[in-house]
Amino acid sequence: MDPSTLEALCADAWPPLVSKPLGDWRLRACDGYTGRANSALAVGDPAIPVAQALEAVVGFADEQRIRPCVQVIVGSETERAVASAGWSVNLAHPKGAESSVLVSTHAVPGPACSVTDTPPAGWFDLVVGGPPTPAQRQLLTSGPRVGFAALHRDGRLVGAARGCVVEGYLHVSVVEVAADHRRQGLGSALLAGLDEWAGTDHRVLQVAVDNMPAQALYATLGYAESHRYRYWVP
Repeated sequence: MDPSTLEALCADAWPPLVSKPLGDWRLRACDGYTGRANSALAVGDPAIPVAQALEAVVGFADEQRIRPCVQVIVGSETERAVASAGWSVNLAHPKGAESSVLVSTHAVPGPACSVTDTPPAGWFDLVVGGPPTPAQRQLLTSGPRVGFAALHRDGRLVGAARGCVVEGYLHVSVVEVAADHRRQGLGSALLAGLDEWAGTDHRVLQVAVDNMPAQALYATLGYAESHRYRYWVP
């Protein structure tokens, strides 16, 4: 699948509180929760010159009280146009300005965790650190088909992840393992559970390029990079 189509698929799996089309672009806002859900997905043709489209991004961000930001495929014609308009890579982004989009057709081997259609007790505590805000609940529980992976040890939830199936792809996100249970294979068990639940041969996930532990895990499980994207700001 080409990067533009894959980015649209990932966006469908990560639905914000507000989404507004601008040609092929998507203006998105989710009360500040996650970079993807609070940036304009600048992929495809915005139907107006890019400089004008960026002005629309700024106006939308002001309305939604978020920082203007665009998510752009690295090396694309759009990225060159955004740079020419005077925008800069957002080096201050909390999880890094640049991320890899990884894909796989390999099922994860080994024992699988349970996956449910609703978040089990403790799931949000591990993923967002407590009861979810309306924006967090919207983003994490909405989508075409969503599953919640969970791993328990001694009655305590110590591993969590979210899967969303879109057009035959399993989109994997928020893979979290409690700090005192890391490096024990729980991440693989979460991914194996989502694989078994989804029943599809195609997987995609997005991870910061400088998140080396996650990058190493996904590489051992057969994931390979499709492309990268970056966040740009005025």
